[in-house]
Amino acid sequence: MNRDTLNRYCQTFPGAELSDPFGGGHDAWKVAGKMFAIIGAKAAGISVKTDSIETAQMLIDAGVGVKAPYFHRSWIHVPFEADQDELEHRISTSYRLIRGALPKKVQAALDPFD
Repeated sequence: MNRDTLNRYCQTFPGAELSDPFGGGHDAWKVAGKMFAIIGAKAAGISVKTDSIETAQMLIDAGVGVKAPYFHRSWIHVPFEADQDELEHRISTSYRLIRGALPKKVQAALDPFD
C-alpha cells in the first residue's frame, strides 16, 4: 500500500478528519479531535495505537511493525509493505480504541461503525 491508498481507507471511518498538526506534510487522522493514525512526512508507513504496551511489544516482536517514533509505547509503526489485511486491521483497531475512549455523547453523535 501507499500513502494515498491508506488515506483513502482512513477517510472511510465515521467522523474521520485529516489534519497536519505538526506541519511538514504529516497526514494525521483524527476522530473527534483524537488521533487514531498518522502517516509521517518521511517514513514509509503508518503509526497506529494498540490497546496496550504489551500488545505493541508483541506486534514488534512478531515483526508486524516497530515502535512508533515520538509516540507512546502503545503505538506501533507499520510499514507500507505490510500485508494489506494487516494494515487495515491495525488501522481499524486503532480507530475503535480511540472512538471507544471518547465520551458517550460524542460517540453517539458519530455515524455507526461495525
